[in-house]
Amino acid sequence: MAGGKKPSKRPAWDLKGQLCDLNAELKRCRERTQTLDQENQQLQDQLRDAQQQAKALGTERRTLEGHLAKVQAQAEQGQQELKNLRACVLELEERLSTQEGLVQELQKKQVELQEERRGLTSQLEEKERRLQTSEAALSSSRAEVASLWQETAAQAALLAEREERLHGLEMERRRLHNQLQELKGNIRVFCRVRPVLPGEPTPPPGLLLFPSGPGGPSDPPTRLSLSRSDERRGTLSGAPAPTRHDFSFDRVFPPGSGQDEVFEEIAMLVQSALDGYPVCIFAYGQTGSGKTFTMEGGPGGDPQLEGLIPRALRHLFSVAQELSGQGWTYSFVASYVEIYNETVRDLLATGTRKGQGGECEIRRAGPGSEELTVTNARYVPVSCEKEVEALLHLARQNRAVARTAQNERSSRSHSVFQLQISGEHSSRGLQCGASLSLVDLAGSERLDPGLALGPGERERLRETQAINSSLSTLGLVIMALSNKESHVPYRNSKLTYLLQNSLGGSAKMLMFVNISPLEENVSESLNSLRFASKVNQCVIGTAQANRK
Repeated sequence: MAGGKKPSKRPAWDLKGQLCDLNAELKRCRERTQTLDQENQQLQDQLRDAQQQAKALGTERRTLEGHLAKVQAQAEQGQQELKNLRACVLELEERLSTQEGLVQELQKKQVELQEERRGLTSQLEEKERRLQTSEAALSSSRAEVASLWQETAAQAALLAEREERLHGLEMERRRLHNQLQELKGNIRVFCRVRPVLPGEPTPPPGLLLFPSGPGGPSDPPTRLSLSRSDERRGTLSGAPAPTRHDFSFDRVFPPGSGQDEVFEEIAMLVQSALDGYPVCIFAYGQTGSGKTFTMEGGPGGDPQLEGLIPRALRHLFSVAQELSGQGWTYSFVASYVEIYNETVRDLLATGTRKGQGGECEIRRAGPGSEELTVTNARYVPVSCEKEVEALLHLARQNRAVARTAQNERSSRSHSVFQLQISGEHSSRGLQCGASLSLVDLAGSERLDPGLALGPGERERLRETQAINSSLSTLGLVIMALSNKESHVPYRNSKLTYLLQNSLGGSAKMLMFVNISPLEENVSESLNSLRFASKVNQCVIGTAQANRK
């Protein structure tokens, strides 16, 4: 519509007019749309140009930011380098200051050294003068040293000669010592009478007599007389006539003899074990006759009451120490077992094996070996008296346990202490080995034939039969050895089998027959003395040392 005025609303019936108005309005809208499309196109072109410019500016910005970061990093690095350079300058200034101080100190020291050099120069001149004097004295000393070397060589030759002679004398001493022991007999029997204990009845006069030797009272007694009443023989007064039994042994110890006196008599025999001769010492007699006291000693640790075992080992340790100065070295290994009813039991057992029996057996040490060993028994190396005392204490404890648990078994069993001795003279290539056996035999009393056989008596009968059998076998073995029989019944009892190597011709034996001084024990004492007399009449061949 012209003038931009809004046409007036046509009447409803003017459809043509309304159509014309709508066409005109449509034309205007199309023109406006075209105009808007052109404007939109322009705006899009402008937008693309703006985006391209923004992209270029972003790229330039990132380039500038990277450059700026590099510049900042270079600046920081420069600042760090500057900081380091400043620190280095400070350090150099400090070092320069220190070096200047050192230079000053060295200059002072140089002055001191120059003064010291002048002093040393003067000392050197003095030393040179003294050196000339010493060289003159040295030439004189060399001549003296040469003379001393000649004397030393002569003394060394003399020392070697004396060592050789000393060795020869030691070998001769051993030979003569063995010969002396052989002259005394390779089987010797000593008789020891224990004293009357407090609370025991006093023996009648003349029950035991000790006649003097050929040299009078000064000679050690070797004879003993035992008197007993014989009801089959009467006197004029009607009283039984005494019967006198005389016995002769290698040595007799009256009741007053001390432990030291007893050991002094066997000390040389014990020493034979160090020379390579097996030595076996028995204590034989009825229960209560003093066998254990003789072997182990009395209670309380009194040195005067020490028995043969601790005294023998102390003596061996002492002699071995003396022989070490002649090049001999010795080692000792101890074992301690008891034999009860033909069962071997270790007296040195500890822990869970304490008090157990039946585990130990006597076996050969190896195929073809003559050495015997007890399986499951402890063999303890010993080198001093304290170690031996500890073993004896342990053995006494174990026997005490057995005595409580098994009806005084300790007096009804054989105890065997064995010491294996090994000696070596390395410079001469000599070796020797032997065993020392110290045996406390079970009580030798006979069972009363009139005793009623209750349960306890049957056990006692079995014990007595085992003891009498083993003691009888011991006598048979000694007799067989004396008679040079082809078969020696070692295996008839565990005791003789264990001591087989200590009873043969290469061994030295000694039996202590211990008897009671009481009149009530006369019968058992007489049986013990008769058995010991039979043993004393045996002669075994010359002993041979176990040497290599």
